Amino acid sequence: MTIFEFDKNQYCDLLCGVDEAGRGPLAGDVYAAAVILPADCEIEGLNDSKKLTEQKRERLFDEIVKKAVSYCVATASVEEIERVNILHATYLAMRRAVKGLSVVPSLALVDGNRDPNLGISTKCIVKGDATSASIAAASILAKVSRDRYMKEIAKQYPEYQFEQHKGYGTKLHYQMLNQFGESPIHRHSFLKKYYAQKEQESAKLSDAKK
Repeated sequence: MTIFEFDKNQYCDLLCGVDEAGRGPLAGDVYAAAVILPADCEIEGLNDSKKLTEQKRERLFDEIVKKAVSYCVATASVEEIERVNILHATYLAMRRAVKGLSVVPSLALVDGNRDPNLGISTKCIVKGDATSASIAAASILAKVSRDRYMKEIAKQYPEYQFEQHKGYGTKLHYQMLNQFGESPIHRHSFLKKYYAQKEQESAKLSDAKK
C-alpha cells in the first residue's frame, strides 16, 4: 500500500496530516505543520522528510503548497518550550497549525503515539510520516520551514553557525557553546547535562591541581 492509498483508505472527506520539526535541538522554536491534500493528489517522491535530501525537501515544499487544499505552519517559542516543556510546546504548535487551516478537517492523522488534543477527531500513527501522504507532506513543510528559520537566526548569531547544525547537539554546536556560551535562543533546560558535564570537568581539573 502506498502512502496515498493509506490516506484514501481513511474514507474521509477532509483529511489533515499533522507533524512537527525541531523537538530535539538545543536551540530555536519548535515547528508544526498541518496539511490537507486533495483526495486524488499524487506527489512524486513524497516521503518522510528525514529520508529526503534538503534539495528534494525544498522542491516538494513548493509542490505541496501549490497542490494543498489548505496548509498552515505554526510554531511554539523557546520561551514557551521553557515554560511548559517541549512536549506540550509541540502540541501547542500543532494546535495552532490545525487552527490556522482555512477549512476545518473532519479527521487529523498525527505522527506519533500521543494525542495532542487538537479539538477534532484524531488518529495517532507511529512512523506516520512514512505511512501517510498527508503526514509526510506536513513533515516536509515543518522541516523546511524550521530549517529556513534557523538560517535566518544564523544571521543574528553567526558565531554559532546555526545554518550548519540547525540547533541540534552536534560536535560543532557544542564547540560553539564552549567558545561563546549560551545565546538568547538556546533552550536552557536542554543544556542541563552539558552544564553538569562542564562542572564535573572543572571539578576534576581543580582536584588535579591540589
